[in-house]
Amino acid sequence: MPSPNILDLSRGWPAPSLLPAAALLRASQTVLTDPNLFVPALQYGDDAGYELLRIAIAEWLQEFFSTPWTTVGRICISGGASMALACILQVFTDPVYTQNVFLVTPTYFLAFKVFEDNGFTGKLKGVPEDAEGIDIEYLEQCLLAQDIASRNGFSQPPTGISRTPQRKLFRNIIYCVPTFSNPSTKSMSIRRRQQLVQIARDHDSLVIADDVYDHLRWAPHTSSRNESAPPVLPRLVDIDHEMGGGTQRPGADGFGNVVSNGSFSKIIGPGCRTGWTEATDSFTVELSQCGSTLSGGSPSQLTGVIVCQMLKEGALLRQLNEVMIPSLQRRHWLMRIAVQKYLIPQGASMSDSNGGYFIWITLPTPISAKDFTIRAASDEDVIVAPGDIFEVSSDKGGFRFDREIRLCFAWELEEALAVGVKSLGRVLESMLRDCQELEEHAKVTDVEIVDFAPAHFSGNRIRTTHL
Repeated sequence: MPSPNILDLSRGWPAPSLLPAAALLRASQTVLTDPNLFVPALQYGDDAGYELLRIAIAEWLQEFFSTPWTTVGRICISGGASMALACILQVFTDPVYTQNVFLVTPTYFLAFKVFEDNGFTGKLKGVPEDAEGIDIEYLEQCLLAQDIASRNGFSQPPTGISRTPQRKLFRNIIYCVPTFSNPSTKSMSIRRRQQLVQIARDHDSLVIADDVYDHLRWAPHTSSRNESAPPVLPRLVDIDHEMGGGTQRPGADGFGNVVSNGSFSKIIGPGCRTGWTEATDSFTVELSQCGSTLSGGSPSQLTGVIVCQMLKEGALLRQLNEVMIPSLQRRHWLMRIAVQKYLIPQGASMSDSNGGYFIWITLPTPISAKDFTIRAASDEDVIVAPGDIFEVSSDKGGFRFDREIRLCFAWELEEALAVGVKSLGRVLESMLRDCQELEEHAKVTDVEIVDFAPAHFSGNRIRTTHL
């Protein structure tokens, strides 16, 4: 529960009021009183997951994204997006054969450890964003440089690695959140998505797309019922299916170059630990053969059956359309208004989006986000996420976010959002005043030493500044 004394604008969780406990209770009662449901729910699950849930997810995604090709064979159930990421890396990469992991930066910082646990310490490289999303030219330059190094013998595939038609390994991984990215909140343009898929094809790369916010979109203002939500953009996995002959084009191996990583964590609740991946049938079969799945059965079997019941009853759509989206829209708007009132006039700027969980703030020069975070906590009991935690820190010479902070509008009480941002405004005002006083003090204490030396130095000056 939110603390009565501390406002936490860093936590990317849904507020307790958004959790569908009643709907979960009804679905659980249905499942646990029907042997046709509770027997499979409490047994080991199929490798790719509970089939009725896979069917229900496929139908839901078909309707939302207008993708008739989203069929049950493309869906694999996971224990959430983080577990799916780990399993994808276990199955489709090798820490020696796979050369690099490229992450759109600023990036979801808790993904770093997942990559490092799978052997990619020292191989993580940040790729910046521009107005359309991932900087495609920068990414291509990195991949071309790697290709040249490989041809020159600096990065040859090791011997002894099993690469068969049944064991697909990718040379590069590209990780991104294409829609309402965490933390920048940007959404890739359609053109940029097409370019990214083509580059992945050209360089034997797998794009792992965290598609966890696509369903959380709304109109830009709460005051008008005539405004519509932003259009549903085609996912990268859909572009891979359709573009240029799709995943079955001549010369392709049928695995594709994109996997969509979805989760119910932001819709139902993170404790649900149920998610799904969508990719080609061949990719899905291979992923379902991950060792932990073969041993333990499908992850999230019991919860998956309960979620399936929610989908069948229409409870999930009601949760989205009647609870999550209206509440998040209000929260987003309340926080934006507060930022415009208390931070923008002082020189800050903010991201522009209408979905997800976050707002990305750039503080005015010369304010340090790290110092601002410390002052906000100590002076106002407000917690924010500083930009440096979203940097690929192991990428030496990589991209830095010294003046950025991330604010989450999903966790705290609605009435607390403006209060928290107003407090941040006081912190910013105080820090800017401190900077101004230091600057004025420096001007006052500037000492000009003129004609301090013999005659032949009489035209020289030395300025010393005491700070």
